[in-house]
Amino acid sequence: MGAGFLVGLIGVLILSHATYSTIQYRALLKITEEEFSGPPIDVVVELIVSLLLCLWAAMTAPGSFKSIHPHSEENRVVALPANLDFMIFNHRGKIFPLETELKLK
Repeated sequence: MGAGFLVGLIGVLILSHATYSTIQYRALLKITEEEFSGPPIDVVVELIVSLLLCLWAAMTAPGSFKSIHPHSEENRVVALPANLDFMIFNHRGKIFPLETELKLK
């Protein structure tokens, strides 16, 4: 597990605690017959902290981006898979014209 995943897990746990605290607060208000005007300030702070932690984890945990350019060396097909049973060549894509400029290296 990386640091991003661990931070995301902590963010989700804090978010769960804020949810549980809000449910308990609303139950307390029902007992005391008061009206709900909003969550307490500590719950709001927990929500903001968990939002920031989850956002940070979402940006760092997935890893590096891959190139999407068609002429990039990272996108070249080296070999076909060994199991060709599931490869379908008779599909709707044949109605599109083929580009003759593309060549495999």
